[in-house]
This record gives sequence, C-alpha cells and structure tokens, in this order.
Amino acid sequence: MISGINAALSGLTAIQKKIEANANNVANLNTDGYKKIRVTLQAQEPQSIEAIAQQIQTPGPMVHEQTSAGETLVEKSNVELSEELPSMMLSRRFFQANLKTVQIQDEMLGNLLDIKS
Repeated sequence: MISGINAALSGLTAIQKKIEANANNVANLNTDGYKKIRVTLQAQEPQSIEAIAQQIQTPGPMVHEQTSAGETLVEKSNVELSEELPSMMLSRRFFQANLKTVQIQDEMLGNLLDIKS
C-alpha cells in the first residue's frame, strides 16, 4: 500500500513541475527571445515518474519594431498560448487523479489499521 502512495506522490511532484513550466511559459509570452520549456514525464523503476525539462530552441516569429536606433528585426517568444492552456488543463486533471489515488490509499491504510486494532 505504501508503494501506491509513493507512486502517486512522485506523479504529483512530476505534474507540479509540468504546471510550473507551463506557468513560466505563459508569464514570458511577451518576452522578446524567450524560448519555451517543455516537461516530459518518463516512467522510472520502481513505480515512479520523473519530470524531464528541456528548452525548445525553435525560433519565435521575427517582427520589425521601431527603436531609438531605428527599425530593427526582433525575435519574439516561441510560446503559443493555444498550446499552453490545453496542456495546463490536462495537467490539472492528472494532478487531481494522483491526488485521489493518495486519498484512497490513505483511507485503505486507515481502514486496515482500524481492523488490526
């Protein structure tokens, strides 16, 4: 039973990192030259999940902007809000599922202790 709790807790930690990366990407949506961060989840032995973050180096759109030195070409952020919001919604559901697993495991352990005592 404890291994089930540990697996769910590792899932919660990994999904928390994924949500933090999404939030950071959204916060830097309008930062010139910012490169988005993607977190992928990978299964680890025994029964855990690891969050692997990597910066995506694809270039952002190039835009002409007026500066004090004249008109220059500026690279914008490569973050797409249309990718970030669905990813955050999925992560929220994954977090809820792992949290429910911890709650059920806790209830089962409590019932087992009640039976034994």
